[in-house]
Amino acid sequence: MTNVEKYDSAFIETFEIDRSDLTDELEYQSIPSWDSVGHMALIAELEDLFDISIEMDDVIDFGSYKTGFKTLEKYGVKF
Repeated sequence: MTNVEKYDSAFIETFEIDRSDLTDELEYQSIPSWDSVGHMALIAELEDLFDISIEMDDVIDFGSYKTGFKTLEKYGVKF
């Protein structure tokens, strides 16, 4: 599984959405399941998948599907 596939699967499984919902418009609170609890579940899933620990400032700044790529790249994840 590629890193993009892992990243996508974290969103799909955490928020129970379809792959077609993974667009640049997918942002925090743009869907009911991406609330504060869902956000922390997503972060935990990404940390587990990529064996990283995301700093709190980055957790707060992780506001969309699109910006998440940049955040994970800071931790050495290659896409």
